[in-house]
Amino acid sequence: MKAVRAGNARRRRRHQNIGLLYILPWLIGFLCLQLYPFLSSLYYSFTQYNILNAPIWIGLENFRNIFTTDANFGVSVKATFLYVAFSLPLRLISALAVALLLNLKIRGVGLFRTAFYIPSLLGGSVAVAVVWRYLFGGEGPVNLALGLLGAGPVNWLADQNITIFTISLLSVWQFGASMVIFLAGLKNIPVVYYEAARVEGARPVRMFFSITLPLIYRVLMYNFIMEFIRSFQDFTAAFLITKGGPMNSTYLFALKLYEDAFQSFRIGYASAESWLLFAVLVVFTILIFRAGNLWEFYTGGGKK
Repeated sequence: MKAVRAGNARRRRRHQNIGLLYILPWLIGFLCLQLYPFLSSLYYSFTQYNILNAPIWIGLENFRNIFTTDANFGVSVKATFLYVAFSLPLRLISALAVALLLNLKIRGVGLFRTAFYIPSLLGGSVAVAVVWRYLFGGEGPVNLALGLLGAGPVNWLADQNITIFTISLLSVWQFGASMVIFLAGLKNIPVVYYEAARVEGARPVRMFFSITLPLIYRVLMYNFIMEFIRSFQDFTAAFLITKGGPMNSTYLFALKLYEDAFQSFRIGYASAESWLLFAVLVVFTILIFRAGNLWEFYTGGGKK
């Protein structure tokens, strides 16, 4: 029996070692490319550091300067919250609307699902941002189409009142990931609920608000939180299309962080800004969870 137990123990250790060997590349990547930069940025946030010289410990001075001496901080915060207010609901509504359409049993629906997901593979790439700048330029296709309809050209990228909305549309175009998650949630709703609702004479709008929306609540909350975090981190459109203008109306916080870190080489100050952004996202995520619990539904017992 001892020999059997010893043999089983050796096999378990061998299997564990094989498993560790398989995940070793991921562990190395996580430690070197994620955990180390994460912890080092926390240290740098309390220092004066410009890459060329050794970091100098200054305590909370960077955080104090963000709120007291940085004139661009308030501007970037305002632009970022406006951007999130525009892009987040539009992206979620678009993703859910397309998911509802793709959930229908129609011929060739798989091809349509692929077509709608492709923009998310491109993401917020440089090429897409350049194309977007061309489309909404002064003599771009969008203004040409408006001219054919008898409307005057719009300064999509030069009017500080609408430029933030223009770059928000670029993020809406990339709703494929949320769409796929919504579609998976819709597939998990039992068909018998809709059949019973039709027997009772319920219309599609009533079924959406009384059946679909409550039963995909957790999926909706997940997408909301993930898109919320992503919106605060968006950078490419503001950097490539508008350079933060006009009049700093699209000067997003991520763009400010980039300029402080890689143009002014204030690494310590930019690290403090990144940790401030991290703290804001953590607080808002907790608040969203707390507020979301008030509206959670279960299939067996209604509202929690």
